[in-house]
Amino acid sequence: MQKVVTVLTAIARIATGLSFAVIIAAVIIQLLGRSGVIDSVVWTEELTRFALLFLAAFGVGLAYRSGDLVNVDIVCEALPGRLPWILRLVSALITLGFGLMLIKATWLYVSIGVRQTAPSLGIRMDFIHASVLVALVSLSIFAALRVFAMLTRRETGLPDKPEEEL
Repeated sequence: MQKVVTVLTAIARIATGLSFAVIIAAVIIQLLGRSGVIDSVVWTEELTRFALLFLAAFGVGLAYRSGDLVNVDIVCEALPGRLPWILRLVSALITLGFGLMLIKATWLYVSIGVRQTAPSLGIRMDFIHASVLVALVSLSIFAALRVFAMLTRRETGLPDKPEEEL
């Protein structure tokens, strides 16, 4: 189980990093174009927006895992006994439930993009709209992993901070 979590976390980190690298490259090209070093190109702004969507989509699962999403742990952890654990489990179940419930509607949203293209890049918009699906799937997977780990008593449900933040 831990190996699955490690692999999924690594994939999400790599995809988030690649999205960020695309943003950096596009902004550098924008700056070079605006300063007259190279001819200005119109597609960089659109690429930056699309990369930002995927950055958020791949990063949301990681943010859930590390506790960097909005949290009410101040209230939750002040409760007595097993209540904090129960609330963390219920929260993870609700997150998983909403994520799974929205996947069908999101798939419809993604499929609409087949008939659309991005104005300057010419990319089919279903590839871009897929970022919303990636975000839901990522969040659902990490919520499911938390639920499973809590029910098997491998984790307490507390956010998993990366080693570099400890």
